[in-house]
Amino acid sequence: MSAVLAEKPIVPPPPKQESPGLWMLAWRRLKRDKVGMLSMVVVIFFILLMTASYVGLVAKNWSKEIGVSYANPVFMAGAENLEAATAAGGVKASKIPPVDLSDIDPLAPRYKEWEERAAKIAVTETKRSDTLLLGGDKWGRDVIQKVIKGSEVSIFVGLVAALLATFIGTFLGALAGYIGGKVNDVLEWFYNIFTSIPYILLVLAFAAVAAASGKFGKGVLPIIIILGLTGWTGIYRLIRAEYIKHSNREYVRAAAAIGTSHMSRMFVHILPNVSHVCLVQLSQHVVQFIKAEVILSFLGLGVPVDMVSWGTMLAEAQSELVIGKWWQLFAAGAAMALLVTAFSMLTDSLRDALDPKIK
Repeated sequence: MSAVLAEKPIVPPPPKQESPGLWMLAWRRLKRDKVGMLSMVVVIFFILLMTASYVGLVAKNWSKEIGVSYANPVFMAGAENLEAATAAGGVKASKIPPVDLSDIDPLAPRYKEWEERAAKIAVTETKRSDTLLLGGDKWGRDVIQKVIKGSEVSIFVGLVAALLATFIGTFLGALAGYIGGKVNDVLEWFYNIFTSIPYILLVLAFAAVAAASGKFGKGVLPIIIILGLTGWTGIYRLIRAEYIKHSNREYVRAAAAIGTSHMSRMFVHILPNVSHVCLVQLSQHVVQFIKAEVILSFLGLGVPVDMVSWGTMLAEAQSELVIGKWWQLFAAGAAMALLVTAFSMLTDSLRDALDPKIK
């Protein structure tokens, strides 16, 4: 009997079958979405470009005047540039009859001497380029480097303001949906006040008041605070509905039965099950806040004049279009359009990937 038992082969236990979680399934669905993955690559590229610009790896010399005024793009080499010619003295004054000013201006005899000195100094200066890769601005700065440097403000404001708005909306939505009662009534009252005013008008009103008060002034931090304090309503509405739906489910009742606190039930048990809503709303608000920062800077209510962003570039470009200098508008507009489009398409892909109804 013992010999028979000894000869019986030992069958190893079957491997454990672990079902993939929500995030693993979402990642698998997202990888199958080619448009979503391409959009993610574009977004990551812009974020890495912004980071590289911030640490000084790229565009660190964006403020240097390396070209002539309104330097043409390389594909327009040889085109006429009257502005640069005028600044360099290319428009000859011989067309204007000379006027003797010696009788009325005692410094008139020294004008010729000063002109000769200025000409000698101009010869010793480094020659500026007549063309740049995508053109130059009024002061001869490279437009591409300005776009890269401007991404620091625009993308940083969009990301941080979206994080702030998502935090506020999630926290207030959790309180209203889980606790209910008078807390819900008060928060709903605030929600109705904020949503009764068109969003862009609300942002402009907050920005105008902050600029007029002089306490906040202009800068990146005031814009982030304004956008964060005005953009939480959409997130609040969705999170509140999710918490109302989840607060009476079995796993929450089980957590209450073992003595967990209300805060633990709200943010340890329920929040992971609604985090996909927060993620989608976060990506949507990044797009919304990037556009809002551009509008504020374009209207003069955003970053100060000593900083550069896509909004300030567009504000400069409106006067350049009158004289036919379109490349700064094209560069800033194309960069913003590409990033906003990629973020919007990534948001749609995330919404589909995180939908538990999709298998």
